Amino acid sequence: MPLLYTIGKLTVGNAMMLGWRPRVEGLEYIPRTGGVIFAGNHLSVADELFLGSAQPRHLAFWAKSDYFDGTGVKGWLNRNLMHGLGAIRVERGGGRAALTAFDGAIPVLKAGDAVAIYPEGTRSPDGKLYRGRTGAARLAVAAGVPIIPVGMIGTEKVQPIGQLLPKPARGVVTVKFGKPIDPEGRADDRTSLRTLTDELMAEIQKLTGQEYVPRYAPAKPAKE
Repeated sequence: MPLLYTIGKLTVGNAMMLGWRPRVEGLEYIPRTGGVIFAGNHLSVADELFLGSAQPRHLAFWAKSDYFDGTGVKGWLNRNLMHGLGAIRVERGGGRAALTAFDGAIPVLKAGDAVAIYPEGTRSPDGKLYRGRTGAARLAVAAGVPIIPVGMIGTEKVQPIGQLLPKPARGVVTVKFGKPIDPEGRADDRTSLRTLTDELMAEIQKLTGQEYVPRYAPAKPAKE
């Protein structure tokens, strides 16, 4: 685990657990070692904070390339922060540029680390669970690692869209981890990946009890 991330776990992580007292279920499903993908619903910016705090492993989150390429003192600080946290670089734009995030995650997983993904692709605008995109399934099959379904409950109450920081609220948030989904024997064609993704979303829905919407979530407004 990167040193800076360890410091964050001891400071911010403990503060989240002690200050908000989230209920955590299913820790026994998380493998202690080896590559693994955490794939969950997305209700709030606070999801990442609670996910990182509620389980013991290092999570390699995605970070836009701007944080790696900035200039001056701010650019230097951001760049070292991203490397220190073990973040995975995400290029803006589509096509080959966008695939660098996927390419960057495979060696991370094969090296035995964990990666967090939100299959819906954006925060839910209304608290419902939307159709998942196939990136998590594609990554699991390519790296040969299991997917842990994650269910977040109550994070949108602690930090709704547009709020800068989580508001104090003990016992409101629940983090649930489901049984690992093994990708062994799964093909990487479109149909197989769609099937695996739908299975994953069904497991997430069981954890959260959210109403499921069989279409992709609408893109969030540009100002967000």
